[in-house]
Amino acid sequence: MSDEEGPSVEKTNSEDSSLPEQELESVEEPQAVEETESVDEPKTPEDTEAVVEAESVEPEPAEAPRPVDEEAIDSTEATVDEAVDEPTIVEPTIDEPTIDEPTIDESANEVTTVIPVVPAEDAPPTEVVDSAPATEAIDEQTEQFEPPAVVVPPKPPRPEFVQQYDTQQFEPIQQQYEPVVREPEAVAPPAPQQQPEAPAPASSRKWVKPAIAVGAIFAVAVIAYGVDIFTSSGKTPRGTQVAGVDIGDLTPADAEATLRAELGPRLVEPVAVHAGGVDSEIVPASAGVDVDWSATLSGVNAQPINPITRITSFFGSREVPVVSTVDQGALDASMSQLAANSDRAPVEGAVVFESGKATGVSPAAGQALETQQAGATFAAEWSDGGVVDLPVDEVPVTVTQAGVDRALQEIAIPAASGDVVVNGRDGKVATLGVDQIGEVLTFTPDGSGGLTPQYNTDAAIKILTPQLVSTEVQPKDASFTFAGGKPSVVPGVVGDLINWPDTVKELPVLLGSTASRATPAVYGPVPPALTTEAADALGINEVIGEFTTGGFEYASGVNIGLAASEIDGAVIKPGDTFSLNEYTGPRGAAQGYVESGIINNGRPDKAVGGGISQLATTLYNATYFAGMDDVAHTEHSYYISRYPEAREATIFDGAIDLQFRNPAKTGVMIETIATSSNITVRIWGTKTVDVASTTGPRTSPTSPNTVTLPEGPGCVASSGAPGFTVSDTRVVTDHASGAEISSNTRTVKYDPVPIVKCE
Repeated sequence: MSDEEGPSVEKTNSEDSSLPEQELESVEEPQAVEETESVDEPKTPEDTEAVVEAESVEPEPAEAPRPVDEEAIDSTEATVDEAVDEPTIVEPTIDEPTIDEPTIDESANEVTTVIPVVPAEDAPPTEVVDSAPATEAIDEQTEQFEPPAVVVPPKPPRPEFVQQYDTQQFEPIQQQYEPVVREPEAVAPPAPQQQPEAPAPASSRKWVKPAIAVGAIFAVAVIAYGVDIFTSSGKTPRGTQVAGVDIGDLTPADAEATLRAELGPRLVEPVAVHAGGVDSEIVPASAGVDVDWSATLSGVNAQPINPITRITSFFGSREVPVVSTVDQGALDASMSQLAANSDRAPVEGAVVFESGKATGVSPAAGQALETQQAGATFAAEWSDGGVVDLPVDEVPVTVTQAGVDRALQEIAIPAASGDVVVNGRDGKVATLGVDQIGEVLTFTPDGSGGLTPQYNTDAAIKILTPQLVSTEVQPKDASFTFAGGKPSVVPGVVGDLINWPDTVKELPVLLGSTASRATPAVYGPVPPALTTEAADALGINEVIGEFTTGGFEYASGVNIGLAASEIDGAVIKPGDTFSLNEYTGPRGAAQGYVESGIINNGRPDKAVGGGISQLATTLYNATYFAGMDDVAHTEHSYYISRYPEAREATIFDGAIDLQFRNPAKTGVMIETIATSSNITVRIWGTKTVDVASTTGPRTSPTSPNTVTLPEGPGCVASSGAPGFTVSDTRVVTDHASGAEISSNTRTVKYDPVPIVKCE
């Protein structure tokens, strides 16, 4: 049948039956029902439907009808229900049954069986048509016809057959059962009654039992839910975990105690971290990370009301994150320390030369720890129990492998294929060997992933020049000689030097060639820095300043004479500045200087090159009266009696210098005359000014202190001298007119000379 309601079944209701209850109670027990196994694969009762029709039969006088035994009906119902898996056939035990053949409605998949019912004598025939499925028909008899009896005819009862069909395959499954038949007592035929209302569809009744079961289950669930709510009140939700620590079903106090006991020790234990390709460890407490216990526990929600959530909590867990407090300064310091180990600069693609062979360097990206994000990540994930993966930025390279390969094949390998030769005069050659190519040829990124060659011609010239210097004529400046007591010009020499920039300008072509790798040296004239003509025009023809000092010891005289010879004949052009330290260069033992007296930290001492200060004082006074500009000079810390007060200078190699500038429009030249007892310095030029010096009185005297030192080479005895303050005034006037050009006063404070005792 379809899912719609079938036709109503006309039956005799217990309220309308003409049979009294007393007669129903006298019905005998039904005969046993014989069960046989049904045919293959029966379908469910819902798939099989039958319609039972009852025909009117002339009743014969017989004993009163026996009511249908409910147990028999139940047995029949069970038999029909069991037909789902093992259908049975109930064979009738009565004689000569008359059975109308079942009608199969193939279009509706219905089976209709007509069963005759014989009413009491003289009763009008009635016919009961049941178009419901067989199973439902039996259910109706079980549920709706209690306690009505079934009236059967006095004649031998006819067997009832219930045939079941698979409504999908149309394979009949026949089940037979023997109806329980009793001779009816003589009763008056029932009066015609109104047709009862059709019973409720079986489709609605079949949900009654499941509904009752579901209701019972729901009631049990509600009770269990209430009990669970009651017993878990005031506790943390079941299945709650914090950093893997189970705190479910605990009071808040117990939950916090459990967390402190389990998580507290983790704060002082190293946590593994991974930053790019670097593995390390960080101790949370040392990195300024701690647990905010209150905030962490506040993240544990109250007991859930949702029953689904409460049920699932029996089978799973809910992770609540740890809330950390952070000392940002300590965390930043920890991340910076980690970055020092994890960061790496990118390896740029390059080409290098090793032992005369060109090789390529493959590029490799670098990495840099994202310190701010890394700190936040560590603070959030340190408690998870695993390795904390910290974020890093990739530092890209600017040169690709393709760029390296191209530069290697096209430039570097040809460049290292052989020596580069420069041919000089007289058969001399200079060679740039393959093992020196790397000093000349380098590569820089071109911004497009490739490499650009860089040719260092200065490095090439530095390598090649010494090999051909013997083929060159060096220029020589014009100079002055004092033959006859007056300076005269010595002509300069024009040089013939290799023009190295022009010579090596073809270096890229030479390095890229695999055939000819030689080029000629390009020579050219080079004038001296001071030509003969320029020397003649300097106007160096008279002494414009002179000064002499003496009284030095032998060792000091050696050093003074050596330094004086170095500066003798020095020419200072108009506007140029002269430096004593720069002109003489180092003044050490290698240059012939010896140990002599110096002033060290305010007391007498000795050192190599000592005594040069006397030459500095003599030179300062000569330039002072020649009208030169004082650029830099320093007085001694205490006064030395052989020098003029406030008009003297000291010097120390590499530390204290004496410098002056030539302000005139003509050049000046230094002449030195050294003897064993004194040193004289003359400044030659063209006299344009006159200079006068005025020394003031000594003021603010100070007494010396006494210093006692161990006797030996390091102790220089001294009787000491008082200190004082003094000033010097220089007035410069025009030589021709006598007009004052400038007046300057310099005040100097001298410390007392200590009394040194050697014991």
